[in-house]
Amino acid sequence: MMSMESLAGADDAILRWLETGFGGSVVELKRQARWRPVWFATVERDGVDGQQRHDLVIRGDRTDMPLIYPLEHEMAFQRVLGEHGIPVAKVHGWIDELPAYVMERVAGEEHFGDLGGPAASDEDRAAAVDDYLAVLARMHALAIEPFVAAGIRRADDPTRAGLIGLERYEEHYRSLKDHSDPLLEFFLGWLKRNPVDSKGREAPIVWDSGQFHHAEGRIVAVLDLELGHIGDPMMDLAAWRMRDTIVGYGDMAKLYSRYEELSGQPIDIDAIRWHHLAFTLSNQLAFSNALKNPPAASDLMTNLQWCGETNLFATEALADELGIDLPTVEMPEPRESGAAPAHGHMVRALRNVSTDDRFVQHELRTLFRLSRHLQRRDEIGDGLAQADLDDLEELLGTRPESWDEGEAKLEQYVLDDNGAHDHELVRLFHKRNLRAHMLLGPADSSMTNHRTIQRF
Repeated sequence: MMSMESLAGADDAILRWLETGFGGSVVELKRQARWRPVWFATVERDGVDGQQRHDLVIRGDRTDMPLIYPLEHEMAFQRVLGEHGIPVAKVHGWIDELPAYVMERVAGEEHFGDLGGPAASDEDRAAAVDDYLAVLARMHALAIEPFVAAGIRRADDPTRAGLIGLERYEEHYRSLKDHSDPLLEFFLGWLKRNPVDSKGREAPIVWDSGQFHHAEGRIVAVLDLELGHIGDPMMDLAAWRMRDTIVGYGDMAKLYSRYEELSGQPIDIDAIRWHHLAFTLSNQLAFSNALKNPPAASDLMTNLQWCGETNLFATEALADELGIDLPTVEMPEPRESGAAPAHGHMVRALRNVSTDDRFVQHELRTLFRLSRHLQRRDEIGDGLAQADLDDLEELLGTRPESWDEGEAKLEQYVLDDNGAHDHELVRLFHKRNLRAHMLLGPADSSMTNHRTIQRF
């Protein structure tokens, strides 16, 4: 995990490596304005046809959580995929001082204009998604031995290929756990009581699927391979259901049928449903500790928004699995507190600050979102906390004295219950998730806009 200190000296370390490890002259180096340390570099060096220009990407470690798999594991997985014909960015080397790895910067567009940038035609979108399915089918057909030789993580027993990814997430969560997280304990317990049968399937998988650059209806490169390992290929078909809510890949049932045509293998819808539910927990498992104890370089509001959205996906997915009608909750009337003028002033001030520096713009945007979150907590937070305690009093028979005490008592209840009241707990957690989502920002903001996933 990168610290503020290592980030401060990152540019110098990158320049040194590009000049010595890559053997070039750096024309430009700039950090991407986002939550994870990534740099773009333009480098010139001698080639067979004279001076050649290279556009590179330097991908660093995370700043707010240890990676689920080490950064070197991600680099190795990407390198082996490229060696076996899967379109990925070419890996150039490793910067041990940061750490980070260096790859070629690929052409094409990310997404289809859904999140900004040039809009793709319906025809190009459909063609690119079809090509991505073909890439997945080819990748899932690769022999696993070269990946094993490169140290890519694999289950000791092929029948557990669908479990090792979630187990690694849980290892990370428990290694940092110093607070109650009853939602995670409930869902982890349910998944263990109802394990997936992956029927011995094993293949190289990206897991966090649906991420690529495309051009003219073809995949230029598969991107963001940090969760890649040897697992159940159904995990790749399940995980991109969440990303579909913001990107839009098409009708998932039709895409699954197309994958069967391209791969010659039947899909396992029961396994996909299980892997979908498991993947909805990935953000909360990754950031549970960072939400309670955010490191200095953490993008807290991005993590809160991701967890708020995917925790709702989790209760919606399990409700669908169990045939449960989910409840709604009332939004409290905003209160006018003594802090309201200060919150309002801070929100207005951050909205009106401007700069031409893209990275500073990003930092200001995160602080603006944080200010609106704090404003919203001041307006309705107490009312929502009391509503959570009302639900706990009905469940437990006694009212916890504080929200933190309620968290601890609910976690213990979940652990002791061992599945006896799954239906009641799904409804309770859904109401808690709805309330937590309300706190992300104003009711009409993008932060509180929940997008539901395509149903099975």
